[in-house]
Amino acid sequence: MRRMAKPVPRLTPAQIERVIATAWNDRPPFNAVLMEHGLTEGPLVQLLKRALTPNAFKVWTARTRAR
Repeated sequence: MRRMAKPVPRLTPAQIERVIATAWNDRPPFNAVLMEHGLTEGPLVQLLKRALTPNAFKVWTARTRAR
């Protein structure tokens, strides 16, 4: 049985900006985003994939893997 990813909660543009800023600035990003915004890794990745440009998402992904 396949588990479906949790849907990304509806956030205001201001909330999305804060989530993106937290994800870019923190090490590791998932802990801070979870504590501050209640998003786990899956929904965070979905949100960033949707909100960032493809190149910015690629850079963010590379930064996260390097940690």
